[in-house]
Amino acid sequence: MRRLGTALTAVVLAGAAVAATAVSATAAPAAGAAPAAAAACDTAGWGSALKSADADAHKPLTNIRTGQHDCFDRMVFEVPTAGGKPVGYRIGYVKELHQDGSGDLIKVGGGAILEIRVAAPSYDPGTGKATYPGKAGKPLPGVNLSGYRSFKDTRFAASFEGDTQIGLGVAKRLPFRVTQQKNQLIVDVAHS
Repeated sequence: MRRLGTALTAVVLAGAAVAATAVSATAAPAAGAAPAAAAACDTAGWGSALKSADADAHKPLTNIRTGQHDCFDRMVFEVPTAGGKPVGYRIGYVKELHQDGSGDLIKVGGGAILEIRVAAPSYDPGTGKATYPGKAGKPLPGVNLSGYRSFKDTRFAASFEGDTQIGLGVAKRLPFRVTQQKNQLIVDVAHS
């Protein structure tokens, strides 16, 4: 009986050593190895075609911010809504960005331009007071794109007739998706 216990202990310890070796071998990828992005970055169904939704009850735009993720870069528009109803938008690639109202050309850096129109003014319609401090032709206030993979430039174009227009310069024409969560309209642009 003692021999069987000793043999069983030896087998268990050997199995643990093999498992530890296998875990440590997969835990640290070799230097210069490409990440397994294809499996982790499922962007099937995103596409690069125009996306839009009709407006519903909402208030003026209050903020625009960006973030980096493993598979995409993200731009978030803060638009308070009545009861979480959807915010209207029209988002698509354009050859050039022309300011609403004037038609003036606004230069946007990057390999492609994603025009984003959000059905929310950047001012309070009752008072005319700015709710978001964007200036025509200038980068978005407080947005720093250093180190981003997809996003290359941002430009505030206009807030005209209840819509806010933004130019987003991206590396090239990349797939994107649009989602909404409570008071946020979210635009994700894939890295590839």
